[in-house]
Amino acid sequence: MGSSRWPRSRGAQWPPLWHVGSPSPLGAPGGNDGSRQQPWAGGQPCTRITAAMMGSLGKPGPFRMSGLQLLTSHLCLHLRRSAAAEMEAPLPGLSLLLVLLAVGWGSGAVTAWATSPGGCELVQSTADCTGRWLNSVPGNLRGDTEELLLDDNTIQVLGNASLLSYHQLRRLSLTKNRLELIKPGVFLSSQGLHTLSLADNLLFTNYSLTAAALSALPALRTLDLAGNRLTEDMVSVLVWNLSSLESLSVARNIIMRLDSSIFTNLTQLLELNLEKNYIFEIDQAFEGLQRLQRLNIAYNYLPCIVEFSLTQLRVLNLSNNVIEWFLALEIDDLFELEVLDLSHNHLLFFPVLPQQSKLHSLLLKDNEMSFYQRLPNGTSLADVTVQFLLIDGNSTNVTTVSLWDEICHSNLSSLHLLDMSQNQVWYLPEGFLAQMPSLTHLKLNQNCLEMFQLSEGEPLAMLMELDLSQNQLVELGAEVGAGDVLPNLQLFNLSTNRLRVLPPGVFAYTRKITTVDLSRNRVDLCPQPAVAGEAETPPCVDIRGVKTLTHLSLAGCGLRGLGGHPFQGTSLMHLDLSDNHQALSGDLGWLQDLALTLQVLSLRNTSLSSTAVDFSAFNSLVRLDLSGNSLSVFPSSLGILKLLSLDLRDNCLPALPPDVARMPLGKSLQEVYLSQNPYNCCTLGWWDSLQRVEGLHVPDGQEMTCSYASRTLSPRALPEPVLWSCRWQTADLALLYLVLALPTCLTLLVAFAVVFLTLKQKLLKMVKSRCGVSSPY
Repeated sequence: MGSSRWPRSRGAQWPPLWHVGSPSPLGAPGGNDGSRQQPWAGGQPCTRITAAMMGSLGKPGPFRMSGLQLLTSHLCLHLRRSAAAEMEAPLPGLSLLLVLLAVGWGSGAVTAWATSPGGCELVQSTADCTGRWLNSVPGNLRGDTEELLLDDNTIQVLGNASLLSYHQLRRLSLTKNRLELIKPGVFLSSQGLHTLSLADNLLFTNYSLTAAALSALPALRTLDLAGNRLTEDMVSVLVWNLSSLESLSVARNIIMRLDSSIFTNLTQLLELNLEKNYIFEIDQAFEGLQRLQRLNIAYNYLPCIVEFSLTQLRVLNLSNNVIEWFLALEIDDLFELEVLDLSHNHLLFFPVLPQQSKLHSLLLKDNEMSFYQRLPNGTSLADVTVQFLLIDGNSTNVTTVSLWDEICHSNLSSLHLLDMSQNQVWYLPEGFLAQMPSLTHLKLNQNCLEMFQLSEGEPLAMLMELDLSQNQLVELGAEVGAGDVLPNLQLFNLSTNRLRVLPPGVFAYTRKITTVDLSRNRVDLCPQPAVAGEAETPPCVDIRGVKTLTHLSLAGCGLRGLGGHPFQGTSLMHLDLSDNHQALSGDLGWLQDLALTLQVLSLRNTSLSSTAVDFSAFNSLVRLDLSGNSLSVFPSSLGILKLLSLDLRDNCLPALPPDVARMPLGKSLQEVYLSQNPYNCCTLGWWDSLQRVEGLHVPDGQEMTCSYASRTLSPRALPEPVLWSCRWQTADLALLYLVLALPTCLTLLVAFAVVFLTLKQKLLKMVKSRCGVSSPY
């Protein structure tokens, strides 16, 4: 029983490790911009460690096995504090958000903003002069101003008279100016100032004068000096006389080394932010900070942590460094540590944690961790020891440890969240999870696990979320029938593994399960039709009767010809069947059990055609994804649904129904995807009507195209000749014939009139002569 750790004999002391030829921190991986190559971003394969490989790690790797000495080429850290100096401290009431808007909304008072003569906005005791291109502090604001916001301006100097009119000033923000100098007497009239933000300026130029100005603030509680190109020596001078500080940020500077002289006088400090610097060495820098509870050293270049002994610390963020080792001091004192973030580092082993702590969140994502006692080739390193060569000045000590002993002496009974995703874990030691009876969230995704045991007595009785996705699982072990398996589990992610079957009835004992992701596995749903010539039916996953299940993903599982009633007795609301090319070979009758509950359905890339598709029974659907199929005709059954979102991308649709906007579907839609279809440019009446529907959003409208005479055009800007040609092609033929016949008829009528007028006299004489009637002239 126990977790992998680096045990030592009780009371063993770790002498300081000195820096031996470490590279320049500016050239270390993981720059200040936070960019790091993620181990799984490019699909890094799992690396198997064998005994032969371990023996070669000393050539020139970080350690050698069986008597080989471990030479540290890094400068490790000493975060220690005397136990006798431990003090109880309340939780910090301040955060790193240094600009607090005290507008008094909670009181229910409604106050209108006004504009001062200087262009600032005023509300109660707050003056907001942000982004006004000011090069000095306005002097015509109200004298009772308590908060003054001067961010995003061009102020370079704070003179002695800059704040002379503001005796009640409590909060001042000068973030993102060009501030180079703060004169020593500027704060003499603002002794009550307790929050000061000077981030993103140029204070490195005259830091000594600025330090003199800051020393005149006896009530200062929060100070932000981030992004000022400050070195550790400059920071030491700036904060030397600020004993009242409770929150300090010196993030995004050029600090490289911390020692005990920098923060000596900050005895009231509760929160310290050192992220995004170039820190590669810390030498007893925090011993005097007996009230420090939140420490952020993320995005630096720390190579290792040893003798961690800050018992009063509650939150420690060491993410995005290059840490390979984390070893807490083995003492019986209770550590107040609640959150430890070691994600995005180079950890090789599970960290050696304090023996007694209040740890509830342990973040180990994106490291190189594994367990080494049991290797894939059957060998064991249980009896193999490692020797550390510890160099301290001119003295050298050799310490022998057994890094492969997986017995954990740390008390993890309060742990709720364990994130070990994106590592090289291929098995869990026996009893590893039994030490965590309060665990509610376990993330083991993107590792190399081939097998996982679901029941180990009662160690995971409180577990609510289990993520085993993107591993190499071929089997889940579970003892079903003896009692509940994971009785409180709600979310179970098994996607992207090699599973073909799950333990029989496994979901029948998870009484609260709501979400299951089985995507990218080669599983089939029960019931499966019997195969001729085979005595047994193919293996399948049975989810029938799981009444609590509401979300199920079966994307990319290779489902074939679903039939029967695979979802009988469930109340699924979200179902993803995408990327199953043969799942819809028949009709949708096997989905009828979900007709009353199903709200979100994805049938993307399922070879769906327009024949035998009837959605009329699914009146509860609000989101439907039919993209990536072969629809050549718009399914008429969709017209009566009241969908909010419909995805028709990448099909074979030449047009939508002309009256789609007048259907119940068109009236309810809020979002529709239509691109990558061969629309006819001359039948876009439906598109014009959809554009007139109020509240309808077409996210891919700019990507839509239509075809005309082998040309691909945008329906939003059809050329005028194309429009005229389309009008002729779509005009009423009867009207067209009438228009064509009208000129001919007019021509004949005119010709008849001309002939009549020309032959009028002759015709009259002819008529008279034939009729025998004389007419006087």
